[in-house]
Amino acid sequence: MQTTAYAPPTAAAALPNEATGIDAAKPVYNALSVTTDRALAANYLEARLAEAAALPLELPDTLDDIAAWITRHTDAVGEQYRDYLAARKAGAPRRYFQNKAQALYFLKAVAPTKLVDGAWLYGVMQRWDDEDFRPLIRIYLEELGDGVPDKNHVLIYRKLLAQHGCEQWQSLPDSHFIQGAIQLALAQGAENFLPELIGYNLGYEQLPLHLLITAYELNELGIDPYYFTLHVTVDNAATGHAHTALEGLKQIMPRVGDAADFMRRVAAGFRLNDLGVGTVDAIASFDLEAETVAMLASKSVVGKNMHSDYCRVAGRTVNDWLAVPGQIPEFLEKLEGQGWIRRGEPAANSRFWKLIQGERAEMFGVFSPYEQQLLQDWIATPRAGVPAAAEGAEAAPRVLSHRAILRSMESLNQGSATRSSAPRGLIRHRFPEDEHAWESIGCELRLLEARLAATGSKDEAMDMLVGLMAPDRHHTSSGLMATRVFSRLYG
Repeated sequence: MQTTAYAPPTAAAALPNEATGIDAAKPVYNALSVTTDRALAANYLEARLAEAAALPLELPDTLDDIAAWITRHTDAVGEQYRDYLAARKAGAPRRYFQNKAQALYFLKAVAPTKLVDGAWLYGVMQRWDDEDFRPLIRIYLEELGDGVPDKNHVLIYRKLLAQHGCEQWQSLPDSHFIQGAIQLALAQGAENFLPELIGYNLGYEQLPLHLLITAYELNELGIDPYYFTLHVTVDNAATGHAHTALEGLKQIMPRVGDAADFMRRVAAGFRLNDLGVGTVDAIASFDLEAETVAMLASKSVVGKNMHSDYCRVAGRTVNDWLAVPGQIPEFLEKLEGQGWIRRGEPAANSRFWKLIQGERAEMFGVFSPYEQQLLQDWIATPRAGVPAAAEGAEAAPRVLSHRAILRSMESLNQGSATRSSAPRGLIRHRFPEDEHAWESIGCELRLLEARLAATGSKDEAMDMLVGLMAPDRHHTSSGLMATRVFSRLYG
């Protein structure tokens, strides 16, 4: 039973003015991604909590009311999603993504948050020997897929980005880094911001309508929605993270300390979820014309010296056009005027596109899959901005039914129920999933195995494993192995 009386954290020294607003997000995110800086984390959290204090709050005051609120929220989301599916069946267009390029842009736009998925809970891992923290630790382990690569949320998203050439997200505006910076700051501030962490977790684990819709529409566009459907199943209110988040709050609520103040701070942490660029905002921020021009302008930095003098458009060499990034819009107009680009028609009808894709494409490999999709959709969209009517190149819709989701939930629950118990010895040297691939794993894992075998106690082993399960390490080979071992020992 948790009996600690939680007092508000001591206010940290104020950051310089330029570091207290949205502009602080990216440097804080980058710093906390690679270093431990609890003072920076505390400063950032204090600033964001002050900013969020003015936001409206829908979280009830009591535990019983919160449980009822979660049920109502889940039912409302289910009804809204049912209405969405009915509208789509009746012929309504996609709600979020006008084309595949916008969907890929969305994957990139939310990458700073998705690539630290679950990080806010890392700070409670040092409390693994306290039963009151078991629900929160259980959530963190499941965010890490219990060390199974195909279930590790961050690793799944990294692979999704790589598959579609969307790895270049670091130049996103600072506002896109706010949620990720908050999560990393909570990871390092759990000792002083525990109620806020619990409140943030409670809010983050609720099932949002946009998650269901984005999964459906990504699937419709031929983009693997597994990362998103996985969250639909594991965040369910009956047995998933939404339920477990409430259980974590119940177990850590102070029995002797000031429960009312604790709940006030839980509510403050809950509000943090509403800061920064959310899913719907990220989708709406896509501008096909602006994104295409910006992409080509970035390419011009390298391409301005790569073309022969005989390559001329409107009497000027291509190198001349590319010498000044600001000339790209006019350059595109000239390409269109001379017939190189046929806007509003399938990209295959344009000579420019055949330079990118074709049997002897002169610019083969210049553009990533995301950049090619961007150009393809830009060409197919008439200059007036109205999307082309034909979308024959898109994948046929494959509806993600509620029955399929329920089957996935049952599978996950069965996997949890049949999870093997901790081995009799402190460390089992070989795990079944590693036996056939051990020789390819590498020296680092052999060294980890040896160090674990040399530990003198479970406490020492668990501390070593927790260090490898940090937000910047858990998705690596050693981090995955450490998570598997930890999960077995933890039970």
